[in-house]
Amino acid sequence: MRSTFRLLATSLASLATPAIAQEGEESDQGLFASEIVVTAQKSEQRLIDVPVTITANSGAQLQRIGVTQFDQLSAFVPGLNIQEQSPNNPGFVIRGITSDSGSAQEAARVTVYYNGVDVSRSRSSYFDLFDIERVEVVKGPQATLFGTAAAIGAVSVIPAPVVEGVAGETRVAFGNFAQKQVSGFVNAATETFGVRVAAAWKRRDGVVRNIAGEPGSQSPGGIDQSDLNGQGQTGVRVSLMLKPVADLRFDLVFTYDGQRAPGTAFKSGSFRPTGGDTSPYSFAELAGSPFSKEVLGAEKLGLTRNVYDLNLTARLTPADSRWSLTAITGWRQFDSLEVFDADGSQAWYLEFAENAKGEQFSHESRVNYAGGRIRAFGGFNIFYETGTQAVPFSTEEGIYLQCAARLIPGLPCVDANGVVRAAAATRILTGGAFSVLPYRALFRNGGEIFNWSLFGDVTLALTERLELSAGLRYLREKRQSSYFADQPNAVISRAPLLPFVSTNGQTFSAEGENDALLPRANLLLRASDSLNFYATVGKGRKSPIVQLTAARPVPGRPSVPLRRDVPAEVVWNYEGGVKGRLGPVNTTLGIFYQTYDNFQVTVNEGGQFVTRNAGSASNFGIETELSWAATRNVTLFGNAAYIDAGIDDREENGIFAGDRFRLQAKWQAAGGVDARFPIGDQFNLFVTPTATYQSRLFFELPNRPLISQGPVALVNVRGGIETRDGRWQLLGFARNALDREYLIDAGNTGGAFGIPTFIRGLPALYGVEAAFRF
Repeated sequence: MRSTFRLLATSLASLATPAIAQEGEESDQGLFASEIVVTAQKSEQRLIDVPVTITANSGAQLQRIGVTQFDQLSAFVPGLNIQEQSPNNPGFVIRGITSDSGSAQEAARVTVYYNGVDVSRSRSSYFDLFDIERVEVVKGPQATLFGTAAAIGAVSVIPAPVVEGVAGETRVAFGNFAQKQVSGFVNAATETFGVRVAAAWKRRDGVVRNIAGEPGSQSPGGIDQSDLNGQGQTGVRVSLMLKPVADLRFDLVFTYDGQRAPGTAFKSGSFRPTGGDTSPYSFAELAGSPFSKEVLGAEKLGLTRNVYDLNLTARLTPADSRWSLTAITGWRQFDSLEVFDADGSQAWYLEFAENAKGEQFSHESRVNYAGGRIRAFGGFNIFYETGTQAVPFSTEEGIYLQCAARLIPGLPCVDANGVVRAAAATRILTGGAFSVLPYRALFRNGGEIFNWSLFGDVTLALTERLELSAGLRYLREKRQSSYFADQPNAVISRAPLLPFVSTNGQTFSAEGENDALLPRANLLLRASDSLNFYATVGKGRKSPIVQLTAARPVPGRPSVPLRRDVPAEVVWNYEGGVKGRLGPVNTTLGIFYQTYDNFQVTVNEGGQFVTRNAGSASNFGIETELSWAATRNVTLFGNAAYIDAGIDDREENGIFAGDRFRLQAKWQAAGGVDARFPIGDQFNLFVTPTATYQSRLFFELPNRPLISQGPVALVNVRGGIETRDGRWQLLGFARNALDREYLIDAGNTGGAFGIPTFIRGLPALYGVEAAFRF
């Protein structure tokens, strides 16, 4: 392992984001209080008393630092990175482990929990963070707490509940790139019944100009495409609360999350747009296919996505009993269609879409016990999921063959002036018989998963200062995978264009079963009432994959199913740390070491993302958080992480040996100041500047310097004036205030064809925001 323990000394001095108290708590540090209450271990505990590494931020603190989306959140949580290539294709990364596969045949590594339910399927896991009570990020394998998907950690989002009384808020914001945002909530409840309605609406024009369809461009369909990397998001949540008796509460929550967003700027690094260059920070010419609506499902590049979620939680908490019961039932459905230009150019070359659909149902019943020296919980969980991922493809035969294989010497695909010279290839290759030959193909994978599990966890107070916890989950799982492909022979080559085999009109299927025992053990030492030490060991597991495609072993004969199962990825996590408060300073420090067997990696092979076994891997890291109430009106906060994560440098690990994990920087840090100063008796002046930093990271495995992003430091700021009672607020904001240029992804589907594409990060976004509360 390439780690070096001398880094501990420097990390001890690093800053870290504060874990934040729940909205409404009072303390001499305001929202930066140390008495943070979390529910990661299935019961309410002070954050300091939880013997795992966890970062918790309240909705109020997220609002103060301007966080309303997952990708913004990750900058303020050490060891977390969330990449938003688009809302349909997010990457959740905890300690270097990425969970972003859209394949219906495989499971997630990182659990995303919404209202106590696993919603980790990639195409439905991204949602807007509006009207939130708290977000908890728990690191390390957490199968006992969060299920089998929590192979390396979990992100748990707890929406604001219905509370007794009448309250509400409205926020309106405007900014550059035609930013428009409206959000808010209304809550009305008695002691026995209540309702809360919350919503958020966001629109922003694309930040990358797309000249396709403009006069002088070379859009093959003549379609005026929208500018790229914009935003179009709508979220609605309706919550009902019923307490028929004092000890019994029901919460029914319906959530809708939808996107109508323009296309993603996959800018080619090989082909120039008309009159432009290959820089990812200049304008693009992503033209798509002239048959986009018929073949790909929509006329323009972009995303249409709908997610529906229904959750019923019942809690029985008798006042005179040490026992309590919780039952959570969840249903979730999503459908998404994203049309994208994978070659990143004006050529009718690699035009794809992804049409994903899925539905899931889950139920968990849990009993909690708290009495004397023993705390415990146990229960069962059932989970069912079905889904498909269909990928249609459109191209023009001559352009594809010339751009991919250079059949005609001296004829470039796209010349230095941005002219698509390969458009002449069909006429030349067919001797003038054809000038245009449209080509289409489709492949679709499907998955059906049913699992059930039993789990339990016991904490024993050995002394007043020493606690020992042990937990175990037994999982039994059945997985069924399906595969369909339709790809005709091309007229010119008399063979399929993409490197996958048709299934002759059939849908192949295969199934498998597996089970697992996933333990954890923790030790907590209370050095004082405000200083705790902890140690933990746990096992995580990403389920084996029943990976199914097609093969044609005998030329000219029908294809047959090709099954390439990928064994379960197993991780052992060893961790220790300290949490405490020393006067005005709150701090945490965690050190971990992880080992992996059968490390699963996703690679793009001819337009299809498949999973391969990269062998063994290991990970050493240090994470720290700190907040300091410097004065009554000023609090400093920050975070830092050092993570040395990579495939072991062994011969048996093949082309991946020695590579760093993708989407994980070795160094990561963030910090800021929360300052509020009274102006007279009625107003406060406030300012919250923040800065974030990450060192180089690689976007793909195997690592390549071209497909990476160097060190990036960004500055954000929010500041304004508010009434002392918090009813009115007027502020200005700036994200990436210094307008730094950086990438959020590179390689992508185009990289599998030798023409990598690049997606830029957001430029400076600034505007004004007003809020009213009652």
